[in-house]
Amino acid sequence: MSDKAALDDDEEKQVDAYENVPSSVIFEAIRRAGDHELSRPISALWWSGVAAGLAISTSVLCKGFLASILPHADWASGISNLGYTVGFLIVILGRMQLFTENTITPILPLFLAPTRANFAQTARLWGIVFAANLIGCVAAALVLVNGHILPDARFQGILDVSRHYAEATPFQHFAWGIPAGFLIAALVWILPRMESGGEVLMIVIVTYVIGLGGMSHVVAGSTELFVLVASGELGIVAAVFGGIVPAFAGNVLGGTGIFAALTYAQVREEI
Repeated sequence: MSDKAALDDDEEKQVDAYENVPSSVIFEAIRRAGDHELSRPISALWWSGVAAGLAISTSVLCKGFLASILPHADWASGISNLGYTVGFLIVILGRMQLFTENTITPILPLFLAPTRANFAQTARLWGIVFAANLIGCVAAALVLVNGHILPDARFQGILDVSRHYAEATPFQHFAWGIPAGFLIAALVWILPRMESGGEVLMIVIVTYVIGLGGMSHVVAGSTELFVLVASGELGIVAAVFGGIVPAFAGNVLGGTGIFAALTYAQVREEI
């Protein structure tokens, strides 16, 4: 057999092995990752969460940049939402703590052992990461509004996309947060099976769909709301209870209440 034929045969075997990975193996990989996250010290979770809040804000920046140079046409969002993927690429590939990823990762250990201690650990993780994400979003918004670090035309694009996000009602943020939470949880489930090149493509596809669909992602959306608060266009109470809390509830329902629960149901007899 030639070297090329042997190489092709090895690659085909690798693909077959990759495609035949059972769901129970994926479940176990994510469960172990969840155990690791639950055991991390507070300071590590906090600073990783703050970094994620800052980094996810680049999704708003890049989407705003593209929106500022595109005409007001129906097709423009198909291009501007490519910018929405940037922050997610940075956060996920950088292994930062993003709250919506944690709607599945630490939940799988909890499903296996729903003890009081595990509930407390999960609540600790969620509380730290979500608060840290919001602090990062607040810091990014304050710098954007008061730091004058962008040309006026580009900053106007950020304001435009932020205003569009803030126009949704609390119920709409909740409803639109459900598919966003589901898709992020699905992305976390899929990524362990992806190779490095495929991982990037999958992140881009899933987060592009979230942006294009106008879904409510609680962390990225918080930056948009805080930009308007810092600009004096929106009150903090309206931002928190009209956008952040409903989107939070929708993301949790979609990620934990639907995707994670269904994932556990399909493998519980195998683990």
